[in-house]
Amino acid sequence: MTFISRFPKLALLAAVALSPAAALADDFGPAPAVPVFYQSVQKLKPAGRLGQVLKRERIATPVAGAEAWRIAYVSSDLNDRLTISTAVVVAPEGKAPKGGRPVVTWSHGTTGTAVNCGPSEIENPAKPLNLYFRVGGDSWTDYGLPALAAFIKAGYVVVATDYQGLGGPGRHQYTVSRTNARDAINAARAVGSIKETGAGTKAVAIGWSQGGGSTIAAAGLPDYIGKTGTARDGIDFVGFVAMAPVDVSVMGPDTYDQASAAQMIGGIAKTFSGNVFNFAHFAMFLWGIEAAYPDKLKYTDIFTADGAKALDEIFANKCVHAASDTIGYTFGKDFAKLMRSDPQNELAWAQAIQNVSVPNDVKPVAPVMIYFGDNDTTLPPIQSELYRKKMCAIAGANVGRMQLPGTQDHFSTPGVSEQFYLPWIADRFAGKPAPDGCVGN
Repeated sequence: MTFISRFPKLALLAAVALSPAAALADDFGPAPAVPVFYQSVQKLKPAGRLGQVLKRERIATPVAGAEAWRIAYVSSDLNDRLTISTAVVVAPEGKAPKGGRPVVTWSHGTTGTAVNCGPSEIENPAKPLNLYFRVGGDSWTDYGLPALAAFIKAGYVVVATDYQGLGGPGRHQYTVSRTNARDAINAARAVGSIKETGAGTKAVAIGWSQGGGSTIAAAGLPDYIGKTGTARDGIDFVGFVAMAPVDVSVMGPDTYDQASAAQMIGGIAKTFSGNVFNFAHFAMFLWGIEAAYPDKLKYTDIFTADGAKALDEIFANKCVHAASDTIGYTFGKDFAKLMRSDPQNELAWAQAIQNVSVPNDVKPVAPVMIYFGDNDTTLPPIQSELYRKKMCAIAGANVGRMQLPGTQDHFSTPGVSEQFYLPWIADRFAGKPAPDGCVGN
């Protein structure tokens, strides 16, 4: 039995503040270099309607019959603070059918927390999904768009958000699913305001890992989806597809007191001292939560003053694999000593961890389909099983869950899932009722 599989609930975090970019540079040294498009985006103010496109540029795509853009658009976080997110948009060429083209909004997996970690910043981002851990991957990171050629052939518009802070100004709220979900929702609004895409109002959200959490969180935000006065009102989500999703809300009780909060924070700290890769993801997650609640939480509640200073600089400047390597190189086996032996403010941290995650008491606005591998030790399948049980206890919810054939791990899940989610999405756009995924719950 692996280390992670012995602690399935705590392991959810392993896969796992909005200040101007100038402030980040002042705090942590020179900001990472970003392409020219993003240099100008850094100077923009997050003002306007949700989904409003503030900047765009046409880019190349190898997909036949398609055209593509980089965009920067207005979004907001879970506290309704306006933000700017960047994204890639790929749409079929030619005149759109009456009623417009269906929209697929993609939420990517973990890339990191620094401003140069956005998938759209790759030199040629409007490509099929790069399965970067697999033979055949061509980059260190999770970039590209899933099933892109098939989606374009089907007549869909595909948009892939970077999330706030990854390309746009501010500090990325890593695995703050309720913020990441808003970025995916506003991305669907944004493409609807670009006339060349021919985008309509019907949409499906799809995501993997961190993005899987974004997707199922979006399913639990009916009021946000229904907002008016946006750049594109009336977005109609007809389905949500999550591959190996993160869901921190199932890791503990629904409510915390001081004792249970201290137990949870202490347990996490001990569990994620096991190896530097787990530790880096855990520390990034807390970095993202502090960004969401800068007035309530301090990084030094959990980490020593020297540890917080070092981790702040690493996460503000490096993407996930370089960040993990830097922690290992700099601190060796002593990386766990970056944490305090007496964590502070535990109740506020535990409540924040619960608040940032997937809503667990709201019926999804449309059918949800989850795909997982039996050998996923990065985000053990127990998390999506617990999510489904919570949702299916709500009258009218429809959450399906499928174990993929063969022996699949976290990183093989997106590629193997494609053959199953393509017809599922097509049926949702065609208006066909989804099979009841809660049967047998």
